[in-house]
Amino acid sequence: MKLNKRSVAHYALSDSPADHTGFLRTWGGPGTPPTPSGAGRRYWFVLKGNLLFSFESKESRAPLSLVVLEGCTVELAEAPVPEEFAFAIRFDAPGVRPHLLAADGQVAQEAWVKALSRASFGYMRLVVRELESQLQDARQSLALHRCVFQKSVTGCNKPQAPDRRAPGPENGHLFPRDRNSNGSVEERGSRPVGRDLTEWGLQGPASLLLSRGQSPVSPETSCFSTLHDWYGKEITELRRGWQQRAKGSQPESKQQSRP
Repeated sequence: MKLNKRSVAHYALSDSPADHTGFLRTWGGPGTPPTPSGAGRRYWFVLKGNLLFSFESKESRAPLSLVVLEGCTVELAEAPVPEEFAFAIRFDAPGVRPHLLAADGQVAQEAWVKALSRASFGYMRLVVRELESQLQDARQSLALHRCVFQKSVTGCNKPQAPDRRAPGPENGHLFPRDRNSNGSVEERGSRPVGRDLTEWGLQGPASLLLSRGQSPVSPETSCFSTLHDWYGKEITELRRGWQQRAKGSQPESKQQSRP
């Protein structure tokens, strides 16, 4: 695989966030000369995506080496120096030496192993497939819940059969049914409107409404003129009575004011 050194160096020094950073000791690998002693060399490492960069120091402006984390495994290993928290990056390709690294402590070692194991494109592809599978399961579960909810709502909204039982008592009294001339049953209190208004004893606005097929208790609100006539008649009668009483009281007040 060929890489453009300038592009890689620019990416390593760019302001893009790094996935993991820290100091590690190394005992060989591309770009790191071997040491005569077993202590290893300490470098600053930066992980960005699936690329692992090493620098001479934290303030260095040029990377020393680059490791592409594809087709490799990260596992714990033994360092040449005892009591070192070492791990190795091993590749499946023949003839490629493993990269032996060591952290400053156990916590740092576990963090590096976890970060490097998740950096490859193959791992991200497995994560995406798993997330797609979970999303598909969630959509199927949501569709099932919606179907069950719609069935329950449809069952609750089914029209009920009309109640054809005999009417119950109203205010403690059971009104008998009358039969008209056609033989059909007719409820008392639902007599035809306008059929002997005098026997109902209704006059004025009530008789006017009954003649129009409306209730004497409250008229229909579909026509404004009907409501105006209904409430206006009572106001007109009250005003007429007030005027008559006012005229009758005026002479008495004038006679009382005379000496």
